[in-house]
Amino acid sequence: MGAWAESLELRVPVLNAPMGGVAGGRLAAAVTAAGGLGMIGMGSTATRDGLVRALGDLDGCQRFGVGLVDWVVRQEAGLLDAALDALPVLLSVSFGAELDWVERAQERGILTAVQVPDVDGARRAEDAGVDVIVARGLEGGGHGAPEAPLAELLAPVVAAVERPVLAAGGIATAADVRAALAAGADGVWVGTTFAAAAEALTPAGAKQAMLGAGCDDTVTTRAYDRAFGWPWPERYPARVLRNTFTAAWVDADGADVVGGALDPAFTLDAAGLARLHRAVADDDPSIAPVDAGTGVGSIVDVVPAATIIARLTAGL
Repeated sequence: MGAWAESLELRVPVLNAPMGGVAGGRLAAAVTAAGGLGMIGMGSTATRDGLVRALGDLDGCQRFGVGLVDWVVRQEAGLLDAALDALPVLLSVSFGAELDWVERAQERGILTAVQVPDVDGARRAEDAGVDVIVARGLEGGGHGAPEAPLAELLAPVVAAVERPVLAAGGIATAADVRAALAAGADGVWVGTTFAAAAEALTPAGAKQAMLGAGCDDTVTTRAYDRAFGWPWPERYPARVLRNTFTAAWVDADGADVVGGALDPAFTLDAAGLARLHRAVADDDPSIAPVDAGTGVGSIVDVVPAATIIARLTAGL
């Protein structure tokens, strides 16, 4: 195991990605207990009170991280302050151009991290004093810039910066972890695989949909963001499982339909929006979004986070 992981007193160089609506306090505590660093995730609908509740689910765990979304931080009063006051080991704020939060975190003794999709982003983060660079390949689930696969991104980022680098995107097996470490990563940032963990907040229907999905059953789209009114920058679509809703909004070439759905049943009028919101409330993954990366095909069962970590680190 590398010096960076050892400096954080990790037994394994594994962090769960801070997935909004998925990575709560229970999952973070379980990942830390298994030797990694557990991250609490606050996504598109994050609030200060929601973070406080998630922190309450840590059940005494003292070593954890928090991950926030830049544009949410800037519109949700008190969210960043609550994260700083919790004194996490690591604070990640991603998907934005400004890094003014870095100094505030470091003044509190908190390490900082940011996800980047290219070498330029890695260099900007290093220049701003960010402690840890997360090289996120296009394979990752949820929101991200689908610009380069991890295999093409990781080595150039490692070569471009002197900071520790974590590999993210499509990491789902021990072979994936070994390949990332061999390419120079100091650790791995794993999302989709932990989204199916027993401790994850992922609804039961969504977990079952993940179990039945293959590596080719994801698509990137902005359709859900438009439907829910989330102001994600155009650069960051979401990778989700294909379903009836995405089929209505993504053409055969994988491009979003702009200005109208392929399927008239999903035009985003009042009835269409009501149908979508009802599917979310009913945990109906045939319509509701299920964030998932290309590693989803490796998920075969719902097991505790400790089992997932044991599988990811077998042979290390």
